Amino acid sequence: MLQVHTCFRSETGGRSRNEDACGYWQSGPAACWVLSDGAGGHGSGDLAARLVVQTALQAFQEQPEASGPQALALLQQAQQAVRREKTSGATRDDMHATAALLLLDRERGQGVFAHVGDSRLYQFRQGRILRQTRDHSLVQQLVDAGYWDAAQIRSHPQRNLLTSAIGAADPLEISVSPQAFEVLAGDVFLLCSDGWCEWVNEAGMESTLACQPSRQPVGRDWLDAMAIRILQAASDRHDNYSALCVACSDDRTLLALQTD
Repeated sequence: MLQVHTCFRSETGGRSRNEDACGYWQSGPAACWVLSDGAGGHGSGDLAARLVVQTALQAFQEQPEASGPQALALLQQAQQAVRREKTSGATRDDMHATAALLLLDRERGQGVFAHVGDSRLYQFRQGRILRQTRDHSLVQQLVDAGYWDAAQIRSHPQRNLLTSAIGAADPLEISVSPQAFEVLAGDVFLLCSDGWCEWVNEAGMESTLACQPSRQPVGRDWLDAMAIRILQAASDRHDNYSALCVACSDDRTLLALQTD
């Protein structure tokens, strides 16, 4: 059975409050990780992000299953929770949130992901990006149509215009991996908010990952190395930045690490 090592880092950055949230739940072979980046006209983005994380994890606890339909259902339930809060009168702003979600079946060595908005999920194998999500944003649509270069996603002034967000009144677009994919010992997953991947590009993710010691699970040191890059490159008023790292190993690797 796959073993997983989880760590996270979530920082306020140059903002007055942190509107990112993340969490995970694991029991037996089934495990779930979720990261959310909230926004709102009068500061309720943190509430939206917390609702997304809490709702998804609670629903997964009730039905711990790593499948595409389950991943879709978890984010649909998060949408319902945020919409209920908005219509209850408890908040008057247009709070909404993005989300990235990972489900693993550790016994079968299979994974599923789902996401909404511009929070991202990456899977690394042997230090290289194997798969990543595509943003639900105006800039991503124009890049896909061939009007702009992919490098502009991080720098374009309209990069924060989303085409899908949890809590929005528009029909919700949720992207789910088309089928369960293989997860091997040594694979690493990164779930991050746009405030993180805005300042650390894919080459930077891979190069900092390559510098990590091979005889211990990837984790906090990798996140710290990327956070240094953010602080060196970002402006004084940069966004909250958050990331979840999930490093996979097998029982033999774990035993070797414990006895070295």
